[in-house]
Amino acid sequence: MARPLDLFVPGVVYLDVIFTGLRELPAPGAEVWASGMGSCPGGVANLAVGASRLGLHTGLGTALSSDAYGEFCHRVLSHQEGIDLSASRRVDDWHSPVTVSLAYDRDRSMITHGHPLPTDEDGLVNGLPPARSAAVSLAPDGMGWVRRARAAGTMVFADVGWDETDKWSSDVLGVLADCHAFLPNAVEAMRYTRTDEPRQALEKLSGLVPVVVVTCGAEGALAVDGTTGEVATVPGVPVEALDPTGAGDVFTAGFITGTLSGWPLADRLAFATLVGALSVQHFGGSLSAPGWGDIADWWRTTRHAPGHPDLKARYGFLDDVIPPGRQNTVHRATATIARLSDAGPDH
Repeated sequence: MARPLDLFVPGVVYLDVIFTGLRELPAPGAEVWASGMGSCPGGVANLAVGASRLGLHTGLGTALSSDAYGEFCHRVLSHQEGIDLSASRRVDDWHSPVTVSLAYDRDRSMITHGHPLPTDEDGLVNGLPPARSAAVSLAPDGMGWVRRARAAGTMVFADVGWDETDKWSSDVLGVLADCHAFLPNAVEAMRYTRTDEPRQALEKLSGLVPVVVVTCGAEGALAVDGTTGEVATVPGVPVEALDPTGAGDVFTAGFITGTLSGWPLADRLAFATLVGALSVQHFGGSLSAPGWGDIADWWRTTRHAPGHPDLKARYGFLDDVIPPGRQNTVHRATATIARLSDAGPDH
């Protein structure tokens, strides 16, 4: 690696195939047509691409199959998105995990197939690289690297997935002692803390980790930073939602970006809420993530539009953080993986 990473993201990369424009979900034995379709890397790629598009030098620690799906994901991530794959490896005898996502009624249903990621006892594929920050999805096993990362001075940002066992055991949260921040959604936060409101969950979780963020979807987010004593609540940004896939990962990428830049908690939270909201206007997870050009366009339009005084006041800090000059256009999910030129460096 040419220079230390700003963010290291280990985990599984899926090939995501997304169908949009569905009028209804298929009933047993029925067929429905979708007006839109896209393909892109998914899973931990959602966070990695989101962070890379915000200027963070991002590395992935994953296995990518040598099959056609893995080749597509490799080309998109390394050539198109500029993500460092030094901590990843190609695998011949393991096929790419695949997720089919059905975006419908501002939500999505998913079907996934895959096999466990080939990792070592610490849960990594090809070692732990030096990095300013790292992201982890909490799980009962494979968390050994988190303590080593913290000891090396890496800030670890954690999230958590849905508990299919419905036990919501607090044992899963034990690794938070080695994390800098925890960013669950409201349902996850309330289930793990046995509370009825996001703010109650926030208060309980704040005793386990320095920084806690609870996301509430379109309603915004709330957070507390125990290292500074800051508390913040930010409402959602109104947008026309097409596909929510990956919005939580893009939110996390925005929050990490603000943290590494040393912004106040309220600005970090607002920025994360904004980039998460902008991502749902496009289908696909990773390739729906906005770049600085998208953020600048949104702010230019919002700042000069009539009304929305609260929105303009909240996001005034963007004048100081949007990089000067013209920003490159980001790539969006494509309808097929057959054309390798779609993922090539000149596309």
